[in-house]
Amino acid sequence: MAKDWNAAYEKGDMPWDKGEAAPPLRAFLKRTPITGRVLVPGFGLGHDVRLLAKQGAVTVGLEIAADAVRRAQAIPANQDASFELGDFLNLPDRYHGQFDYVVEHTCLCALDREQRVSYARSVGQALKTGGQFLAIFYRVVNGYDGDGPPHPISAEEIEALFRADFEMLEREVPQETYSSRPVGCEEVCLMRKR
Repeated sequence: MAKDWNAAYEKGDMPWDKGEAAPPLRAFLKRTPITGRVLVPGFGLGHDVRLLAKQGAVTVGLEIAADAVRRAQAIPANQDASFELGDFLNLPDRYHGQFDYVVEHTCLCALDREQRVSYARSVGQALKTGGQFLAIFYRVVNGYDGDGPPHPISAEEIEALFRADFEMLEREVPQETYSSRPVGCEEVCLMRKR
């Protein structure tokens, strides 16, 4: 059963929010700048959106929870960051083929497993041909018993979801992580849409 994300934000029940942009994203951007138009699905309070906009990308965050959008909009950001209400799994036509990058961080792991195919389809719809998908996948969730979110994703599942439409360019285990996520539980993958 899908989680009521808006209710979680309204209650302040947001253990996924660490108050800062994802350390693996910060580390990636130090060596590989991201420019152009960027879409960040399920942006939470928008830390990653603000970081990407600050370093030069025109960044759109798309979030299904209205209270998350309201909270994110209340935090100062530059003019290249916008926070919009919408359902990434049913991507509105106005977003199709509009982005140079989609940046994933904790959206996919929050979805029920049966929603993953819709997620992969939406990534492909959002990107221009040759656009890139930068994903920080949650590969290992400590103490995972099948009940989530978060739900981990295996290398085989990543391959099955994305191999038909994407070419893998890079993959690595990030050494910079949140303190609550031990090194080795995440994987950073960079893919290009065919």
